[in-house]
Amino acid sequence: MGVYDRDYYRNEPGGFARWVPTNRVCQWLIGINIAVFIIQLVTRYNPQLGIAGPVTEWLDLKPDRVIRGEIWRLITSAFLHDQAWQHIVFNMLFLWWFGRAVEELYGSREFLATYLVAAAVSSLAFCIQQWTMNPGKPAAALGASGAVTAMLVIYAMHYPTQTVYLFFVIPVPIIVMVALYVVADAIGLMGGRAGESVAFAAHLGGAAFGFLYFRYHWRVMNWWPSRMSMRPRKFNRPRLKVYREPAEEDTALAHGGHEEVNELEEQLDSVLEKVARLGKSSLTDKEHRILLKASEKYKQRRK
Repeated sequence: MGVYDRDYYRNEPGGFARWVPTNRVCQWLIGINIAVFIIQLVTRYNPQLGIAGPVTEWLDLKPDRVIRGEIWRLITSAFLHDQAWQHIVFNMLFLWWFGRAVEELYGSREFLATYLVAAAVSSLAFCIQQWTMNPGKPAAALGASGAVTAMLVIYAMHYPTQTVYLFFVIPVPIIVMVALYVVADAIGLMGGRAGESVAFAAHLGGAAFGFLYFRYHWRVMNWWPSRMSMRPRKFNRPRLKVYREPAEEDTALAHGGHEEVNELEEQLDSVLEKVARLGKSSLTDKEHRILLKASEKYKQRRK
């Protein structure tokens, strides 16, 4: 993770990114899911029988429609939910508990992009499973579970020892809970939980994306072409300016001033990664000095 991957080291973004509320994307996602769920309920063809209405039919994940070009379903299906209230309540609770922390770690724009890509990847995993195992009459799917699972995995990779309560009763490290969920979904995918209307492949696709995102330090915003990107182009990024007394500046440049700046950025990356994993209280005196030094450089750059 480079120092300029973090929101507080970026210039003001262009395009529609300026309309994304800082640190509120998770709240907006939850609000949109709830609003769409209400619209689904209101527009049902037959509320007594629970027959889905036109909104659900237009936006849910139908693999046979996706392969015909209706690719928007890969993302829109993640904003729909089954009429059973438990489906949306638990998805939104998990998104609220873990999504906010992921947004704080990576910034609002990266979080939004990652969430949407995770939704698409989990939907595509479900489609591939249906095309492969049920090509004659593929099932449809809907729900935010795949994208939420990706956020849960990313969070668990950052804080593997944090205690959570399995089934709201049993205290376990969060990484253990995630592992159990993945194993349960794998068993379900292989037919061990026949009869359940659960998109196991979507859950596993989201989990795999979340793991790879953390493991290989992916940044979704870096995948955008420069003209479409919601972040400044690389060559427009300001560099940290190192302040020195005039008498020392020439000597410092002669001995590689740019190398000093790069070294500071690398040290800052390492320190901030540690803060994300273990908290600020885990820092040594030396690491606190690195944070202070970087803060001073940044303030001088802003002048």
